[in-house]
Amino acid sequence: MGKLRQAHTSISCALGNTLTGLLYVWPSYTLHLYTSEDTNLLTRPMTDLESSLVGSLPSLGAMLGTAVVGWIMSIFGRQKTALVLAAPLLISWVMIDFTKSSIVILIARFIAGASGCAFLVHSPIYISEVAEESIRGTLASAPMVCYCLGALMSYLIGWFFTYRYIIWINIAFCILYMGLMLTVRESPISLLRQKKEEEARLAIAYYRSASVSSKLVLDEFSRLKQQVTPAVELRAVRTSLKEVEAEKEKLNSEIDETESQEKMSSLKMLFTSPSSRRGFLVVGVFLTLQVMMGMVAVQVYAKEIFKQAAPGLSSHLCSVMFALVLLAGSSMSALFTDKFGRKILLISSAVLVGLCLIGLGVLLHTSIAPPWVSAVLILCYCFAFMFGAGSIPYVLLAECFIPEVQSIASMMLLEWVWLLNFVVIGIFPFMVKFFGIHGTFYAFSCFAIADTIVGLFILPETKGLTNEQIQETFLRGRKK
Repeated sequence: MGKLRQAHTSISCALGNTLTGLLYVWPSYTLHLYTSEDTNLLTRPMTDLESSLVGSLPSLGAMLGTAVVGWIMSIFGRQKTALVLAAPLLISWVMIDFTKSSIVILIARFIAGASGCAFLVHSPIYISEVAEESIRGTLASAPMVCYCLGALMSYLIGWFFTYRYIIWINIAFCILYMGLMLTVRESPISLLRQKKEEEARLAIAYYRSASVSSKLVLDEFSRLKQQVTPAVELRAVRTSLKEVEAEKEKLNSEIDETESQEKMSSLKMLFTSPSSRRGFLVVGVFLTLQVMMGMVAVQVYAKEIFKQAAPGLSSHLCSVMFALVLLAGSSMSALFTDKFGRKILLISSAVLVGLCLIGLGVLLHTSIAPPWVSAVLILCYCFAFMFGAGSIPYVLLAECFIPEVQSIASMMLLEWVWLLNFVVIGIFPFMVKFFGIHGTFYAFSCFAIADTIVGLFILPETKGLTNEQIQETFLRGRKK
């Protein structure tokens, strides 16, 4: 029962990423309606710059949302933050429904990005705080699975429904998500930070399906209370690993005295602690390489890419197949993350992505094979990407930091991701224009090769490890 409750909260929370998938894919079948000379949706057709911003502005807005989501979570807690984030996203879809102004649509897209993309910060943190080690990898993969599910649903409704119905469906999904988040329970760590110790014990008992007075609940309560005390991490990194347990035991018995001491800021702790600093570097490298493999640009411009790669095939059908493959890849990653570990999935995925991208470049450059071969290879690229290289960095983001620096580390790393997304989506049409679609895929393949090499040398295996053990792994890696 405890694992079912963890899964319920994790999936409900991760469905926020479904809204993000719907948000990002929407331009792929809508832009042509806005740029058409005889459009009746706007007072005038969109310019090339405006149509480019429709796809890229959510990533720019996400930088704002990511910057404030940690602050929102500290005030409202994990559960209520989900409702706070969903409300502006809902409003943005209403704005698009009622306007005929290009400027209003661009403003709405910015707001939607600030709101919807913050789910990628919120959901990994929430999930990592309720999931136990044995299923943490699977549940931490749920946000990417739900993102791909949102992309699939968006392509399907774009194929079968008209403009207005598509907007109304997005509004309905926002309302559904808000309803689901009213059914979940707050995370124990969030409650401890709000000094609600009794509620935290009840939350632990709920998620572990155990009595409040059981040894399991009391031990986890003690461990979590130590984790949210800034002094623990500071002292731990200044002492030998053998002294950590003794120091924690002392702190636990004198917790009132500890809480009265001056607390170190999360930002300072992130860069003072060697384990947190190395974790920040490792996760940051893999998130960067993930974005630079080009998947986000391929997703936004999927319809146009399939038109160039396989002009004889239905672009709608290719786009739906594209989303199905993304969903299959992310689902397989969720199933195997806790079985085979993070490292092997990421490295094998990066190798396959590199081969697919190079193959695509050759095929599109030379036209030595029928167009359908290029379409199949694009789908293989998508599956390989989501199987590891695209999903594992977000699993690492959820599990590689102590609770005290989790929010600030996630915020800073995802700010960087959104900036890269904005740049990649924005320059992708110009890369295709100047280098050709084949040259663009060649460029993306270089980052897949780099991901393979870096994964071999700096990525630690975190499968089945507690947070404390992960920190020790990063400390050992630093000493090598």
